Amino acid sequence: MSPGLLALIASLPIVAIFVLMAGFRWPATRAMPLAFVIALALALWVWKTPANWILAASVNGLVIAGKILFIVFGALLVLFTLRESGAIEAINRGFTSISKDKRVQAIIIAWLFGGFIEGAAGFGTPAALAAPLLLSLGFPALAAVMVALIANVTPVSFGAVGTPTLIGIQSSLDIPSVQQTIADSGMTYAAYINQVGIWTAAQHAIPGLLLPLIMVAMLTRFFGEKRSIREGLAIWPYALFAGFCFVGPYLLVAIFLGPEFPTLMGGLIGLAILIPATRAGFLVPENSWDFQEKERWEQNWTGSITMESTSGKGEISILKAWTPYILIGLLLVLTRVRSLPFNQWVKSAGISYTNLFDTTVSGQFDPLNNPGIIPFMLVALLSIPLFNMGKREVGAAWKEALHRIKNPLIALAFAVPMVRIMMQSGNNPEGIAGMPIAMATAMSGVFRGTWPLVDSFVGALGSFMAGSNTVSNMLFSLFQYSIAEQLGISTILTVSLQNIGGAMGNMICVHNVIAACATVGLVGVEGLLIRRNLIPMAIVGGIVGLIGLILIYTVGPGLI
Repeated sequence: MSPGLLALIASLPIVAIFVLMAGFRWPATRAMPLAFVIALALALWVWKTPANWILAASVNGLVIAGKILFIVFGALLVLFTLRESGAIEAINRGFTSISKDKRVQAIIIAWLFGGFIEGAAGFGTPAALAAPLLLSLGFPALAAVMVALIANVTPVSFGAVGTPTLIGIQSSLDIPSVQQTIADSGMTYAAYINQVGIWTAAQHAIPGLLLPLIMVAMLTRFFGEKRSIREGLAIWPYALFAGFCFVGPYLLVAIFLGPEFPTLMGGLIGLAILIPATRAGFLVPENSWDFQEKERWEQNWTGSITMESTSGKGEISILKAWTPYILIGLLLVLTRVRSLPFNQWVKSAGISYTNLFDTTVSGQFDPLNNPGIIPFMLVALLSIPLFNMGKREVGAAWKEALHRIKNPLIALAFAVPMVRIMMQSGNNPEGIAGMPIAMATAMSGVFRGTWPLVDSFVGALGSFMAGSNTVSNMLFSLFQYSIAEQLGISTILTVSLQNIGGAMGNMICVHNVIAACATVGLVGVEGLLIRRNLIPMAIVGGIVGLIGLILIYTVGPGLI
């Protein structure tokens, strides 16, 4: 079989996801099971992968999916616990008093607060939380969703306590051939993943500085009375400062603490810097910008939801409302910094397995080290006495979290095993290259040395299809690594570009668009949002591609 035909056949599961979800608008709960069946059929009858390898890959995939689901559930539980307690309402009240300029409000809430939520929760929660907050501040529903999605790019590569990097990439490249290559270079696998994280943050830096400005320019272009980007660009000193408030700590934390904390600490430190600076009027524009009167809004700008107070309790102080998030940040640092004793304690309860079904497949599940349990579920439980919550409120929070986890459970239970089967398909008696390597061989022959220019768009395609940077990294990390090996360029830089691309895809990700629209009551505008958000995605992708191309041929020769 020719390499081109083999690559085309190998791409069938990914093509199926794209066609079904983008073309036929199937939900992931339907598209992923079918894609799994296609990958399974290819592994059995085209690649002739032995049954024990397929079974081991599937079981390992389910374990990884379980890790992700614990994180998703814990994050949702915290979010809904705070909503039912009235804490989210108090956080919103604090934002309202900072500035009346809608451009400033969009930057603080969508960029920095959304970034912090991405670091603590991820999986679509930032846009779903930021959009209603913006709606309550007087934003049109369509504008609220648009800016919330655009802002949620730079934070995503390290979202949910580093999950896209630590699970998406680390688990995907965790195969003997990659491990051996890295070991031969004199680097440990953990150090390699850490380097991928550092270079992800470094290549995010310039587009991250510009992203708040791009976001407000889109806001004034499509929702301003004059329909002009100039009103957005007029705030450039403040927007660039806001970009630095996040990106500065983000990059430093990636370098010194690792892939778990950049987004969480970038958002938290950024808020601590920008909010007092804004209150003091630092770089805040003299002319405040607002939307025109509601009577003149276009019909598709508004949704069916209005933000009104539903809490019957007295007002919660802003400090008290933020306490759960402060606890999350504190517990994450205490349990993840390797030099502290708590790090070894949370890892001590792990369950590991090796040589699964007489293969080299191995893995582990350490529940106490899973952020879904500590700190998310723990903080959700501590919030009950903190906010004096009743049984009805607690029950409503748990019920909502359990309800929301159903669709991700179905999608991930098929998506992750599918990816693992594709990765292990090369373990066959025929000596046929595995599916990701077959695709990489064909693609490297087409783009050759210009690959860094298109690298990130592959990651974006993965997020668009799968609804998650983590899953995009699972789909394409080995593919990107293999392309880098074939072209003789740095695998660290190439894989980090994939990580950035998966974050870019969040702007147009079908799942996130639908979820964010649902929070503000919008129906039927998903296609419009995706088309508009292709503009900032193309801008960010172009910048990232040029940076990647320069780094590959300057710094790259000194990196693995």
